[in-house]
Amino acid sequence: MTLNVGIIIGSTRPGRNGEAVARWVHELASQRKDAAFHLVDIESFNLPVLDEPFPPSLRQPFTKEHSKAWSGAIAPLDALVFVTPEYNHSTSGALKNAIDFLFYEWHDKAAGFVSYGSTGGVRAVEHLRGIVGELHIADVRSQVALSLFDDFENFSTFKPRDVQATALNTMLDELLGWGGALKGYREGKQAKAG
Repeated sequence: MTLNVGIIIGSTRPGRNGEAVARWVHELASQRKDAAFHLVDIESFNLPVLDEPFPPSLRQPFTKEHSKAWSGAIAPLDALVFVTPEYNHSTSGALKNAIDFLFYEWHDKAAGFVSYGSTGGVRAVEHLRGIVGELHIADVRSQVALSLFDDFENFSTFKPRDVQATALNTMLDELLGWGGALKGYREGKQAKAG
């Protein structure tokens, strides 16, 4: 059973560090043979502040093309790696907004986190754990916390310490285990629904 894993770049800021971090995650993850990994850049969807007339939990058809495209990118994924900066002790507004556009597309999937910031982005992940729990996403315990002081040169050129590759693989091991179990669960629910 091949899992499709989305590596979501959770920042849209010009000059963001998240793109380099996500590409590193993708490069290392793609060496594995137990899943297919895809970069998903929220910037490329040009999502405005949530502009759908109905909450996505109501299952009304999306009215905006950007919403339909975003839904189409997330729905086929089995598991998620959120790459998040820490802004003001939380995640980016762009990532929270992108998450809020959808509801059922997130359900019954597994998530892992790769964060970066002056304290490794851990406070951003603490907020994200509460958010994804509300969306029926099972988050794994292990995470990658990248320090702007130790894993970046001059706070901008990404040069992760060797220990971070080990942390990434530990998180991915957990993510794929949960992702596989939840894929089976989702398929079972779909079969019952007919």
